[in-house]
Amino acid sequence: MIQFGTGGWRAIIGDGFTKANVRLLVQGLSDRMHDEGVADRGTVVGYDRRFLSAEAAEWATEVFAGNGIHVQFIDRPVPTPMLMWTVRNLGCAYGLAVTASHNPALYNGIKVFTEGGRDAEAEVTDSLGEAINMLAPGEVRALGFEEAKDQGLVTTQTSINWYLDSIIDALDLETIRHRHLHIVLDPMFGVAQTGLQTILMTARCQVDVINSRHDTLFGGRMPSPNVGSLQWLRHEVEHRGADLGIATDGDADRLGIIDDAGNFLHPNQILVLLYEYLLTGKGWTGPAVRNMSTTHLLDRVAEAHGEQCYEVPVGFKWISSKMAETDAVIGGESSGGLTVRGHIAGKDGIYAGCLLVEMVAASGKKLSELWADIEARYGRLEMVERAFGFTAARREELQRRVFVDHDLPDFAREVERVSWEDGAKIYFADGGWVTIRFSGTEPVLRVFAEAGSLDEAEAAADLVARHLGLEA
Repeated sequence: MIQFGTGGWRAIIGDGFTKANVRLLVQGLSDRMHDEGVADRGTVVGYDRRFLSAEAAEWATEVFAGNGIHVQFIDRPVPTPMLMWTVRNLGCAYGLAVTASHNPALYNGIKVFTEGGRDAEAEVTDSLGEAINMLAPGEVRALGFEEAKDQGLVTTQTSINWYLDSIIDALDLETIRHRHLHIVLDPMFGVAQTGLQTILMTARCQVDVINSRHDTLFGGRMPSPNVGSLQWLRHEVEHRGADLGIATDGDADRLGIIDDAGNFLHPNQILVLLYEYLLTGKGWTGPAVRNMSTTHLLDRVAEAHGEQCYEVPVGFKWISSKMAETDAVIGGESSGGLTVRGHIAGKDGIYAGCLLVEMVAASGKKLSELWADIEARYGRLEMVERAFGFTAARREELQRRVFVDHDLPDFAREVERVSWEDGAKIYFADGGWVTIRFSGTEPVLRVFAEAGSLDEAEAAADLVARHLGLEA
């Protein structure tokens, strides 16, 4: 069965991620495009550096071509946000990227994009999944890749400069040029190096790069920029005396930052910093959007500027949709993805990293000083994250116990309310909160907690784990 999660379809290579399943998925999407009368608008196909990504992109292209749908085929590993930008720029109704984003190297997958280069919403992926799983392999129509090119059904594209130029045009390069910033870049063996290095060097930054080779095992790490995976980047920033370090996940839609003092900046901090900069440094106005497991410090920034911060379920498609509805300035999530009004309606680690560089340049301060200013103005909130694996039987038990029976621990704190919109979120009267939900991208149960102190946040998360008998 092909099942879509919050970040598309992902499966273990050789198990669920097979040529047959890729072809079935694309046949289902091709049928949908014909049914909706949008097949004549063509589609975009691209891929990242994972094992079998290039081959799977060709398998997908062959099925589109077999259904008479023209494909703009990006014939080099590229960032997922670049593909989203291309779908929007070419006016395609659909597009796809072969990627499993930040998942372990054992996985690969496909992200589906819709009108305007957006992540496909749940109603699209739910109905698409149902249609795909009703198909038989014999119903797949395919045309050989080279034959499809000969027939004009495939146009290959190598350049990514249109996308890069759109970011360059949105930045204050003049201000960046005169700060002569020193930046260490860690693409985590993924696809961000060319894009980030090109833009930052155009802005006259000194750029050093680590972990840039093509390694489908991602150096033995998960290609996810977090405090545990960026120790090498931290060392290089400190050793070289750099102004900051920028890391992106495997397909460059998520961001991780090391500041000038060697501190890991949590994605929550990046989101808050950039929102404050867009409001005060660039004079923008408008609300912010975050998901349910992202810091409420963003709400404090919004309130201080007479704006509102909207909360949505986990999954960037919800953020994009709410941003469009409210004309929000920024939207993001605690896992490292964010976007800004006027750019693509999806996560973009390259654009976000460059905007952060502009912020540092425009401020004339160190990044560590900018965060100290935020805490002095808005206070401090601490978040902890836990991830718990489970067996199939345990998942059923947890699903029933938490989300059907609503069996929650006694937190010994005043609970203001509980939301069951996406998993469970417990809001405390003192402003803290806890979320419990199954991941949409990995087989884990996630528990997030935020409070005024790290001890409080850890105590709340640990209480949930003990109550449910969970082990990390």
